[in-house]
Amino acid sequence: MRIVKQAAIAALALMAVTGAVQAKEWKNIRVAVEGAFPPFNFVGADNQLGGFDVDIAKAICAQMKAECTFAVQDWDGLIPALQAGKFDTIISSMSITDERKKVIDFSRPYYQSPSSFIAPKTAGIKDTSPEALKGKTIGAQSSTVQAAELEQKYKDSDIKLYPTQDEVNLDLVAGRIDMLFVDKLPGLDWLKTADGANYEFVGTDLPTDGVGAGVRQSDSDLRDQISAAILAIKADGTYDKINAKYFPFSIWKD
Repeated sequence: MRIVKQAAIAALALMAVTGAVQAKEWKNIRVAVEGAFPPFNFVGADNQLGGFDVDIAKAICAQMKAECTFAVQDWDGLIPALQAGKFDTIISSMSITDERKKVIDFSRPYYQSPSSFIAPKTAGIKDTSPEALKGKTIGAQSSTVQAAELEQKYKDSDIKLYPTQDEVNLDLVAGRIDMLFVDKLPGLDWLKTADGANYEFVGTDLPTDGVGAGVRQSDSDLRDQISAAILAIKADGTYDKINAKYFPFSIWKD
């Protein structure tokens, strides 16, 4: 009987140690951003990273009492590089989708933004259904929820995909595409620029599941700690201060 009790105690001790190993504290976190998606993430004139995503990532790290370093990675390479261990999390306006959840995990959302069409003000476009846009040339950034939506549902349109959103915008101004499809918040930011002055949102916005921090599926502890930190910075007002720095309305997703 004594032997059995000792074995049971040893087993419990082993479980405790194993649990401790699994519940990593994450005191050093490598954060990846694209650096080319203003106002969410960009490289400024001083060669420093800035934007909503970057400020939120810094606030998350401060809440977790973790030291964070940032890496800039091309959009198409973000998930492969995360899986390869080049960094620990993607905090770069990456929408949560079922397709992405097959290969990585996400924290709870830290903001919500629909997808929207932008076209010249003179185009007179009201209906943005697939049937209405038959034959139109539509641009979007590759490997985004907008690109996937276009490829899946707008098969009778000419879809052109680009490595960065800036390239999509430039081709719209140059007249090489009829319209573009983009996350509404950076789209709104672009419409305020000189280049975007002659363009407008058209048709109907399409909802998304929100934007979260991406992590490897093996790092559920990091996912949960980031989710807790997001809720904490919302509760203490830090999130709202960052939100107000970039937008005159709340982009929080409950």
